[in-house]
Amino acid sequence: MKFSSRQLILAVGAGAAVLITGLGMTGHAAAQTAGKGPTYSGVANSRTPAGQYFKAVNTSTLKVLSVDDFLQAMGVMAAGLGFDCSDCHPGAGSDTVNWVIDTPKKITARKMTEMVATINKTNFGGAQMVTCWTCHHGREVPTTSITLDHLYAAPYDEKDDIVLPGKGVPTPAQTLDKYVAAVGGAAKLAGLKSFIATGGATGYEKLGGGGTFQIFAQAPDKHSVTITFKDHPERGDSTRSFDGKQGWIRTPRGLFTDYELVGTELNGARVDALLAFPGQIKTALTGMHSGFTDTIDDKSVEVVQGSAPGNELVTLYFDQKSGLLTRMVRFGNTPIGHSPTQVDYADYRDVGGIKFPFKYTFSWLDGKDAFTINDVKVNVPIDASKFGKPGGK
Repeated sequence: MKFSSRQLILAVGAGAAVLITGLGMTGHAAAQTAGKGPTYSGVANSRTPAGQYFKAVNTSTLKVLSVDDFLQAMGVMAAGLGFDCSDCHPGAGSDTVNWVIDTPKKITARKMTEMVATINKTNFGGAQMVTCWTCHHGREVPTTSITLDHLYAAPYDEKDDIVLPGKGVPTPAQTLDKYVAAVGGAAKLAGLKSFIATGGATGYEKLGGGGTFQIFAQAPDKHSVTITFKDHPERGDSTRSFDGKQGWIRTPRGLFTDYELVGTELNGARVDALLAFPGQIKTALTGMHSGFTDTIDDKSVEVVQGSAPGNELVTLYFDQKSGLLTRMVRFGNTPIGHSPTQVDYADYRDVGGIKFPFKYTFSWLDGKDAFTINDVKVNVPIDASKFGKPGGK
């Protein structure tokens, strides 16, 4: 969708060549840099509840979120209604943005947020069965009747977040074993302790070209991505890093230029770090089960779903013939719906006996980026500062 709160997002790696993970800074809303406004310094203390940091946030379920989780929730809301920032915040995308003023749409959004919480609490014991997307499906005003052309055509291609157990399909262990063998084998993967990948990126609708990125990964759970624009230094460098316990984002073109990850974003960063090493995929996820065989781009895929630390739901899709990871989707948790991140992998190439995907597409609620890896170096020393807070301050 078009929400501008996360100008920096990384193509997170999962699976086989999830050995590589990228970082996108240009997307559907990249052209509308988030203005910082007079209320915010550009540096967020994510440990401060959103209701204290943003004075106009007062709904019961959103005000208690950390700042980074609140931004995730705004992305979910924008995606559900097909909005971008400027639809609710006058001047968004410019230096004259007013984040605080109460517009009619913001007032309505507060009512809808409370309504969703009440419906789930009253009817589903607090389980998140109703979200913004449940009714809106990318429209400001939900439809009330089906279009008959759709009734007698192919069904809507919408998948449940929770994958139902399949029958007559390979077990998770069988699918993961095939994947491990396809990317190099358990023995070879056990020797992979670190890697550095470099390449270039093209944003949604070819915006933001000319960027180069570096991915740093160290087993078992350290990971960072930095993107730079050599020909446009005025854009500044963007970094997302995770040191095994703490995570940070620095993005000069975002609403916040610098903030620590403490909520569902931190869980997502941990997933990316763990799944960057295929040899530990079996232990990275718990409660795994196989779903029914599905199709992606007319190719049959085996589906495995499990939970990562922090109760992060992760779904993996493996090519039925090659066994290679085709897609990873992970779901961040917000009170008004899951925040999905999807990575699609292609062009696997051998690097020292291990296959890495040299092309992949990263999709999130703010856009879609295409990444191309130019070089991968394995088992190289990496300075610990690469995984710490960007700038080291």
